[in-house]
Amino acid sequence: MGSLAALTIVKAMTPPAFRPALLAPRHWPVWIGLGLLRLLHLLPLRVQLELGEGLGSLVSRLLPGRRRIVAANLKVAFPNATHEERQQLLHAHFRALGRGGFEAAIAWWSSDARIASCGLVEGLEHLRAVQDKGQGVLLLTGHFTTLELGARFLALAGVEFHAMYRPYENPVMDYLMHHWRQRRSKLPALPREELRPLVRALREGRAVWYAPDQTLDLRISVYVPFFGKQVATIVATSKLAAMGRAAVVPYFPVYLGGGRYRVVIEPALAGFPGPDEVADAARINAVLEAGICRYAPAQYFWVHRRFKSLPPGEPDIYQKPL
Repeated sequence: MGSLAALTIVKAMTPPAFRPALLAPRHWPVWIGLGLLRLLHLLPLRVQLELGEGLGSLVSRLLPGRRRIVAANLKVAFPNATHEERQQLLHAHFRALGRGGFEAAIAWWSSDARIASCGLVEGLEHLRAVQDKGQGVLLLTGHFTTLELGARFLALAGVEFHAMYRPYENPVMDYLMHHWRQRRSKLPALPREELRPLVRALREGRAVWYAPDQTLDLRISVYVPFFGKQVATIVATSKLAAMGRAAVVPYFPVYLGGGRYRVVIEPALAGFPGPDEVADAARINAVLEAGICRYAPAQYFWVHRRFKSLPPGEPDIYQKPL
């Protein structure tokens, strides 16, 4: 590898350094908010989760626009459910969304012993079977409200992995998230935009956390089904797996209730990638859809406009009624 390529990789894998500008007054609200969350984190686990659920219910009432997005998504995803069933799912989602803020704080600041006491990882043998062959792994999941805590459970189970990320617009959160995630995962985060470090990590047999369901670049997207609707989906998963000679291992973090969690690792996808990138993209959507329905339908990030980019001529499901 040439010196320029090596320099690119080192730069991409280096977390941002602290800068005095991060303490500027315009960033004080973020620091104050994090400080308050840090104090609340000292409360018993179940109290934190109940506070989060209450906050999520309040957000549902205060932000009708977000409630419309969730309702529209659920109508697409569960067309055979009754209105009352979808309303129950909507309220459960906002409770999970509020709980997710406290779950992130637990993931960032709690001791290993505290976290280990409230959850477990199932299916670790599927991941080890791939790694024992020296093969890299794309740890495939979706954006769930339990995302941060689920990753911490993986780390506690002895899984070292790179997190794939998009830079945060807020520089304080960008700085802190880099350092929190690297401390958790034992390996530096890798930016989505830098292909070379990702491929190199996979070829060297490392694991990379990967959630393609909110990454949208129409230049590398195809329209394939997700919950029965043709929606723009990136083809990068099969490309990364092929270039990195990596296996794709799905996993799903789940809140079970009562302060208990489970992370389920499923077997590596057989015959992936295949000869057709469109079929591969459809398969990834099908894996995520099945996991959402099987494990945590209310904990998927329904507040995101997943069905925004549809084929030409399709109606906008998020359009506010007149």
